[in-house]
Amino acid sequence: MAVLLRAVCGLAASLLLSACLVTPGKFESTLDIRADRSFSFTYKGEILATDLGKGLGSPPGSGPDEPLDDGTPKDQPSTLRTALQKKTPAAPDEHFDAKQDKGDEQQMQTIAAALSKEKGFRAVRYMGNHRFEIDYAISGRLTHAFLFPFNSDAQIVLPFVAVELRGDDRVRVKAPGYSNGYDKSQNPMGGSSTGDAAKALDGIFTLTTDAEIVSQNQEDGARAVPQGKRIVWKVTPLTSEAPAATLRVRP
Repeated sequence: MAVLLRAVCGLAASLLLSACLVTPGKFESTLDIRADRSFSFTYKGEILATDLGKGLGSPPGSGPDEPLDDGTPKDQPSTLRTALQKKTPAAPDEHFDAKQDKGDEQQMQTIAAALSKEKGFRAVRYMGNHRFEIDYAISGRLTHAFLFPFNSDAQIVLPFVAVELRGDDRVRVKAPGYSNGYDKSQNPMGGSSTGDAAKALDGIFTLTTDAEIVSQNQEDGARAVPQGKRIVWKVTPLTSEAPAATLRVRP
């Protein structure tokens, strides 16, 4: 997943965008936590790559309505001056747009190929329009926090699911990515990217455990199942509160 965040953010930088965000689309996700701290996590469905810089318009100096310092391009670097001389409002640079779209497509295909080699990714397909189909599954032991996805180099980090250790015997589960309550202060560009991403939310998140459930925020509560207890959150564009639960496990 780190590769996905690095690659998509790198693409954004190349397009003069300042940050990027990956969010869920249509998905099914499960998390199983045992009282002995063993866990299994799955995510199957869509992941969307969103450009947070979208809506900013053209970068300074590139738009037809923004003149250069003296009204002529003569003092600008030669490459930029040539581009500005050739580009007019009536004749957009269609060749540049086509080349950019081709590079975008190639970059996304590269991301899909790289992800398919990472541990946990059983299948990765790029479907076009910055949309990936993901089949991810991993198991382990909660000796430290678990985040999916996470990359410290990304300018904006929005984990779909975070599992934190609280003291000696508690585990807190929170899924900020499985809600539309993104902190808009994280988007300094002021664009509508996060709102557009929230509209695509369509999923189910299921938590099963044999540990004691200290608290949880699903109004229907936990139900008994052979594996212990199960909590199911239905995630839609109207989901404003992130799924959350606190469990008591063995020290």
